[in-house]
Amino acid sequence: MSAVSHAAGEHRFLGGNRLQLLESGAEYFPALIAAIDAALHEVHLEAYIFADDTTGRRVAAALARAAQRGVAVRVLVDGFGAREFSEGLGASLAAQGVEVMTYRPEVGKLRFRRHRLRRLHRKLVVVDGRIAFVGGINVIDDFDDGKSVSARFDYAVGVEGPLVARIHANMRHVWRLVRWAHLGHRPSPPAPLPETPAVSGTMEAALLIRDNLGHRRDIESAYLAAIRSARRQIVIANAYFLPGRRFSRALLAAAQRGVSVKLLLQGRSDHVLLHYATLALYDRMLSAGVRVFEYEKAYLHAKVAVVDLNWATVGSSNIDPFSLLLSREANVVVRDAAFAKALHASLEAAIEGASREIRSADQRRRSWLARLASAAAYSLVRILIGVTRYGGKQYSN
Repeated sequence: MSAVSHAAGEHRFLGGNRLQLLESGAEYFPALIAAIDAALHEVHLEAYIFADDTTGRRVAAALARAAQRGVAVRVLVDGFGAREFSEGLGASLAAQGVEVMTYRPEVGKLRFRRHRLRRLHRKLVVVDGRIAFVGGINVIDDFDDGKSVSARFDYAVGVEGPLVARIHANMRHVWRLVRWAHLGHRPSPPAPLPETPAVSGTMEAALLIRDNLGHRRDIESAYLAAIRSARRQIVIANAYFLPGRRFSRALLAAAQRGVSVKLLLQGRSDHVLLHYATLALYDRMLSAGVRVFEYEKAYLHAKVAVVDLNWATVGSSNIDPFSLLLSREANVVVRDAAFAKALHASLEAAIEGASREIRSADQRRRSWLARLASAAAYSLVRILIGVTRYGGKQYSN
């Protein structure tokens, strides 16, 4: 089956998978490096950020070891998020036999063009067509800010089973597109995919991607369907939360019909504009009965959700216009009670032990200057999305 036909069916659920929830880099990177060190044929990695720090060098060393023993190793990074990679770690890896490419390299940094906002934001790895990793964790130290005593709060999943073939096919498809753009001519057809991995467990899961072709709304639509069908509870943890009108209305409607809705958002902000824009949404959410928590222990980078303890998603997509309207993203959606309960327990522990609940009284105590800053930030983000002409009516009045 071709990569395109694989892509066309990525929203379909497949049974027979085993998914392992991995919380933050402390669990993710040892599993990733172990899989790379066990690779016999191929390692394919995509990352938005691939930092030249302790973690980045450890992962790069594992990739180099694989290449040196004859494994085909391909690394694709984003031209903005990993803009220094090609001249640093990337050049070193290329010299050791790793194929390295950059998605939309940054050129003419002082010139604004719409497509500069269309980034490769996915974090995907496939090893030997046998095991895959999907999530929100970049190749970067958990403590890169130099201040936090706790690791950045984030998730990935290790995937074994039939779903790996779909992840693999989509990664190879994007690799060919980028290679075509780099070389200026269509590359030769890809080698046949390995056989579909055997049944490894009992979990039903689907790969959801977002691109600007046939999958513009797949991730958002999956969220909306789950939220609209929720009967008991919704827990969303998201680093950059600035939903459009449909998403906001779905959450508010869920809360108003008696569903417990909890949002776990950033307490420490690493993008001030988006943080202040998000604050402009709090009053409306709180008045509808949505409970809002800010994670304060470290930076929150998660992009996960659990609905009714039987539906869960882990991936790279924020609930903001840049993820939902512009970037290439990838999420896994899981229909499995045990997995959903494990993610829910992890989120509840973070809410109870590392977060502060925002209440209406807190909002009333905010100064007029803080409120003005939030309103201005929200308006500015809407203007930026309007300039790109990708937002449609989602972020208009």
